[in-house]
Amino acid sequence: TGFYGGWKPTVSRNVPFVVVTFSSRELVKEKILEWKMLRSCSENNVEKKTNGKEKPEGDVVRLSTLENLAIGITSALIAGVVTQPIDVVKTRIMTQAASNAVPYKNAIDCAFTILRTEGWRKLYSGFAQRSIYMCGLWGITFSLEPVLSSYLEDKNGE
Repeated sequence: TGFYGGWKPTVSRNVPFVVVTFSSRELVKEKILEWKMLRSCSENNVEKKTNGKEKPEGDVVRLSTLENLAIGITSALIAGVVTQPIDVVKTRIMTQAASNAVPYKNAIDCAFTILRTEGWRKLYSGFAQRSIYMCGLWGITFSLEPVLSSYLEDKNGE
């Protein structure tokens, strides 16, 4: 066991975390863009009625850096809620060698032992601490990705 004893739970946490993070990112992003499009259309209709100016059809609704930051934070929180119990199990398995407690047989035994002896809330211990780095990491990643992509596209076109 030891340090590599938790590789299966680590993979079992990381894969769902990334899937949920990117899936929730796309969902939240889509909803914000829909809202902005509806808002833009209703403002455009008001402008048409008040001063006759028409917005060109080719205008594209984009997300700001701050909106992408918020999407990254939201996505990381959603993924954290889903995967925190797996993270707790992973940590317990990886650190059990340093403990005097009876070793867990496997990840499922660990999860059920925690539930039985400490309650379901214990599966979310450390969530606040993990959220600090997850939200920062994914918030920055998702806010910088469009900026860097645009920069590289411009550089590539030169």
